[in-house]
Amino acid sequence: MHVRGVDPRDTTWEQDDATYRVYFWDRSSTASDEYEVTGADVEEVLAWARAKAAETGSAYTLYVRVTDDGRPGLVRLGGVTGDPFA
Repeated sequence: MHVRGVDPRDTTWEQDDATYRVYFWDRSSTASDEYEVTGADVEEVLAWARAKAAETGSAYTLYVRVTDDGRPGLVRLGGVTGDPFA
């Protein structure tokens, strides 16, 4: 982990309401279940994802959905990196 101080003026926008995507990876197959979550903060989504993963015996990946030049994309926030079956 690398930590450095920043100038908060280096960004041009921020958004208070995030849209999250959570992928649950079934360890017994190569399938995944995907969910979109809104109306919650990252701690709530993480708690839900961890509880569902424990209940179902699956791994999870948590992303925040962002838009870059009008194109949607995902930024990983936690969980397994990428497709665990790749």
